[in-house]
Amino acid sequence: MDITVQELRQKLESGEKFVFIDVRDPWEYEEFNLGAQLIPLSELMNRVWELEDHKNEEIVLHCRTGARSGMAQSILQSSGFSNVRNLSGGVLAWQDAFGATKP
Repeated sequence: MDITVQELRQKLESGEKFVFIDVRDPWEYEEFNLGAQLIPLSELMNRVWELEDHKNEEIVLHCRTGARSGMAQSILQSSGFSNVRNLSGGVLAWQDAFGATKP
């Protein structure tokens, strides 16, 4: 299931509890980030264990465009995570909607 940038912004502004993961590369994270935990897609398979305690919680994934986070969503779902959402359009959609404004 996907989440829009507007829905994500509302969640962040309201302080709603969820697990927020950025699957981009470290250099992309350094350039601009939304405050999510960085777990690059290339490392996710070896780091899924870090998220085990959150298997039944809402997890929101994002990347630059939504492609890598879509792959990460599939990985987590196949590992038994039940509520994984992908940010539609990724950081580019966030920047289109809100400019360089961070949450």
